[in-house]
Amino acid sequence: MTTSDTHNDRMAKMTFSTVYPLYVTKVEKKGRTKAELHEVIEWLTGFDEGKVQELIDQKATFESFFQQADLNPNAHLITGMICGYRIEDIENPLTQQVRYLDKLVDELAKGRKMEKILRKG
Repeated sequence: MTTSDTHNDRMAKMTFSTVYPLYVTKVEKKGRTKAELHEVIEWLTGFDEGKVQELIDQKATFESFFQQADLNPNAHLITGMICGYRIEDIENPLTQQVRYLDKLVDELAKGRKMEKILRKG
């Protein structure tokens, strides 16, 4: 699926620090924990809690966030629909990576088991 250049630019320029509190609220509202959110973020990006806080403090854009990430080799196993897009069909790599994170947070909030979220079986 082709996303527009405008959409891709908007994703690249969005700061992680503005989206992160929304992730926390979303998962906590559904009975999950901030620790579980950090487990999901670390699985996808390699960032521990300290690095996540550093990126928040730096007001890192998603472009910078994912440039610094060591993307999990199993990230390609994240499939399905998120925000009206089929993740595996998104052609822009950065937009796809942002949607990977969105999908993992969504799965966490929906109560999916952690081993399934982390594509362990």
